[in-house]
Amino acid sequence: MTALPGATHGSPADEQEDPARAEGEPATPDAPAQAAAEGAPAGEPGGEPTGADAPQTPSAEGGDGGEADDDAGTETDGGDADGAQGEVSEAQGDAAGAQGEVSEAEAELAAQRELRERIERRKAEKGGPVEAGAKLKGTAADLLAAVRAVESGQKSGATFFEAPTTPRKPAPSSVPAPVRPRVPEPAQAPSADPAAVAAVLDVLVTGGAPEGLAARVAQVLGEQAADALREDPWRLLAVPGVRPEQADGFARALLGAQCGPGDERRAVALVAWLLEQAALQGHTALESSSVRAALAERSVPDPDEALQHAIAEGAVLVFQDGLEGLEEDAAEDDQAPVPVLLGLDRYALAEESLADGLARLVKTGPGDAWDGPDLVRAAAAHGLVLHTGGEAARAEPVALVEAARARGLRAVVAAHSENGRLRLGADAVTVAGLLSGTQGPGRDEDGALALDLLAVLDAPQLDVETAAMLVESMPDGSRLVLSGDPGVLWSAGAGRVFADVLAARVCPQIASRTPDPGPLGELVSGIGVGELNQVAAPGKEVVIVPVRDAGEAVHRTVQLVADSVPRAIGVPAEQTQVITVGHGGSAGTRALNEALKQRLNPGPGRFGGFDPGDRIAYVPAAGRAVSGTVVSADGEGLRLDCGGTSVVVPKERVESMVRHGWALTAHQAVGMRWPAVVVVLPGDAARGLSRPWVYTAFSRGERHLSVVHGVDQALARAVAAIPAQVRTTRLRGLLEGLLAPAPGE
Repeated sequence: MTALPGATHGSPADEQEDPARAEGEPATPDAPAQAAAEGAPAGEPGGEPTGADAPQTPSAEGGDGGEADDDAGTETDGGDADGAQGEVSEAQGDAAGAQGEVSEAEAELAAQRELRERIERRKAEKGGPVEAGAKLKGTAADLLAAVRAVESGQKSGATFFEAPTTPRKPAPSSVPAPVRPRVPEPAQAPSADPAAVAAVLDVLVTGGAPEGLAARVAQVLGEQAADALREDPWRLLAVPGVRPEQADGFARALLGAQCGPGDERRAVALVAWLLEQAALQGHTALESSSVRAALAERSVPDPDEALQHAIAEGAVLVFQDGLEGLEEDAAEDDQAPVPVLLGLDRYALAEESLADGLARLVKTGPGDAWDGPDLVRAAAAHGLVLHTGGEAARAEPVALVEAARARGLRAVVAAHSENGRLRLGADAVTVAGLLSGTQGPGRDEDGALALDLLAVLDAPQLDVETAAMLVESMPDGSRLVLSGDPGVLWSAGAGRVFADVLAARVCPQIASRTPDPGPLGELVSGIGVGELNQVAAPGKEVVIVPVRDAGEAVHRTVQLVADSVPRAIGVPAEQTQVITVGHGGSAGTRALNEALKQRLNPGPGRFGGFDPGDRIAYVPAAGRAVSGTVVSADGEGLRLDCGGTSVVVPKERVESMVRHGWALTAHQAVGMRWPAVVVVLPGDAARGLSRPWVYTAFSRGERHLSVVHGVDQALARAVAAIPAQVRTTRLRGLLEGLLAPAPGE
């Protein structure tokens, strides 16, 4: 077995495991090898062919859509979003129907809904449809014709295109910060109508579906949910976690002989479901050919006709932009078809709004001249600036914010996680807190954020909807700096905002020259360019512990956290974080957390599986994880201490929002750092490895990294040959169209 290059060998023997005592020769770098593709691409929908006759019904937990993915034992990167899909889909399913006291998550969601409604009102004021598609031919032309056939009706596919709007009043460029009002706390989210739940329950029982789905169905489909299900049983697919084969079984029970795989209602529901699943994997749109292929796999007799019907019904929108490279090829060959993309209106609206907002910032930039480093000078003269670099480079946007405040400007730095915010200092905020109004300067009389400069760290974690709301909230004439490490995992939500804006090259891009220090910085820098280099680690900064199987991986991990790292490195167990590939599997977060709890904080789990002192990961919203510890529990719920902030999780939400947190996935750990990190790579983790995953996991440690290594050559192959898988998005093309440089520029 080849060890991690540059790391100190560990030994299977207990006495050799201690980083302070493990001795051995540094291993030579593993030769890069061609990675074999395993399974279907993460970005392509589909699955096992199933039809309307599949005798299956949904489970009370929403079927196998959430738990099966969660238990797959692998977590992939922002493009390989299988792991993120499990976390996001589980969070979406759990959030539906969860009621209780007003929380930060509800405040954030309410603020997001308010912003989205305002955006939609602005979109509705447009003058008319956008003329497009003159060069489409064949099937692509048929698809676009189906959209145009209904453009004059109620479900026009172009209604979200926005005409230029009247600019907001520019924020003052240099004034003392006034007392700024905060966004008021939103009202409690309404619960499902009991009468609607009862009516839905009757329909579910008739169709053989579990009673536990009733409240969630009523919330998703509204007061008329029961009538909607009787008219169209496949509407059940709109409930997070329900899969097509389960909806088919429900429809067969309700419709009997009238149920068939070619039912137009089934086609509409399947197309929407496929695009929702693609969004969980990071795509904001899919190529029409992929959707047709997936419909065929689901036993739809005529995928072309089914897709055109779904378009005519307004279930999806049609575009002809977003696929890099293919449009250029089509432009060079008049006979080549222009790629046709299909997308859901929520992501189309978000990308359109985001592109418009970024273009607005570019065009209304202040154009000042400041003395200082490159980033300071660029931010002075432009409304939008991109900044790239590793962990050490985070000091540069922080210094920019301080320089702006010294000039009398209202400036804020925002991080992705609470862990990242605390590492920046008391004046920093999280993006979620800024949008919800629970942190930061509040908003002005126009509803814009009351600031002149915003520096967003961890920008790769911005999904397209969050980014759209953030940019929409920026005043005209203000400055936005997006800063981040391009090598880390992408956002858990749909889109790849930071990568798309970088690729569009529509604003200044400042690359930091500040490298991450020490052996850890050298190792991670090599991984970023696809090389698993040998590094010298005289202070045991990097240690490898080879293991033969998952059982041994769990044993070694517990021993490292509880004994070896505290004794040899001086980092206590509560400051050491375990990172593994997925939640399920024999060495996933569940198995590791169970073993770590037994060693570090044994107890009966009398508070919904938790005891005081348990380390937890609190997930207030999809894609966000907050580390903390359990304090106590009472009638109000589970009481947590999250970095000094008291949080009460209602007891009905504990199961869905709180996990044990000694072990996290890399997606949960992104944006956070700890003094010591133990990365666990059991043999069954090989399928989930990619360069961004390894880069993210290995860069979470500040002083020490231990690698429990059981994947043999798969680690070197992942670093050398498995980059982030492509996400299909439209943002880059939209930005290039709005901000195309003049000839000669």
